[in-house]
Formats: sequence, C-alpha cells, structure tokens
Amino acid sequence: ARRVSRTVSVGGMSDDVTIFHNQACSKSRGALEILNERGVDAEVVHYLETPPDRATLERILDAIDDEPQALVRTGDQKFKAAGLTKADVSTREQVIGVLLKHPEVMQRPVVFVGKRAVIARPSERVLDLFGSHGAP
Repeated sequence: ARRVSRTVSVGGMSDDVTIFHNQACSKSRGALEILNERGVDAEVVHYLETPPDRATLERILDAIDDEPQALVRTGDQKFKAAGLTKADVSTREQVIGVLLKHPEVMQRPVVFVGKRAVIARPSERVLDLFGSHGAP
C-alpha cells in the first residue's frame, strides 16, 4: 500500500482516507482522480496484491450501507469462472468466505473516510463521504 500522510477534516473531525483500488478498473481510477482533484491524499491499497483479511472484510461490510452481496462482483467473468453463483454469496459469512478465497471478485473501489465507507460505483459516490458539497 502506498501511504501519503494527510488527514482530512470531515464535519470537523480528522479522518484517514483509504481506497481499495484496482488500477485496471475505470471506476476505481475515477474515484482516485476525484480524491486527487480535491487534494485528498489517500492510502491506496492494491487489494489484488495485498488481499484483505477477514478483519478488513468485516470492517468494510460494517462501514458500507449496502447489503453484503454488493461487495461481490457477481456479474464478473472471474466470479463465474470460479464456479460461483449468487446463492454462494447470499449471507455476510458467505461473502467473507468467497472474498478470502477470490479477492479478484471484490467490488471496487471501496473508499473509507474514517469509519464510513462507500463502494464508489459510480466513482462520484466517493463524494457522499464528504458531505453535500464534496469538499473535505
């Protein structure tokens, strides 16, 4: 992970910003670009090189407003090639199990600001973490 030290003031609180990033993904590149345009330096976690462990996956699932299955790219060819179906990721525990074995099917990008996170699809969803004006 690349770490550039800078905290962001969000609603009067300073929070670290982290993005689980895949350079090959246009939405992930877009979210990172939005952060960069706003002067937000984030810890960039290349999750394919450094796959998330159970605790990290639990932290992500706790922080997003989406259902656990939203963290899995169920329409991805790699998901199908692994012999998986949507029934294999219908519970939180199943999602964690699948992503521990197949991090390549994790939905991306996931952006954290402090304890809050979004799956930034579309990329502009990252702005939800910075209030109505998108300013840190």
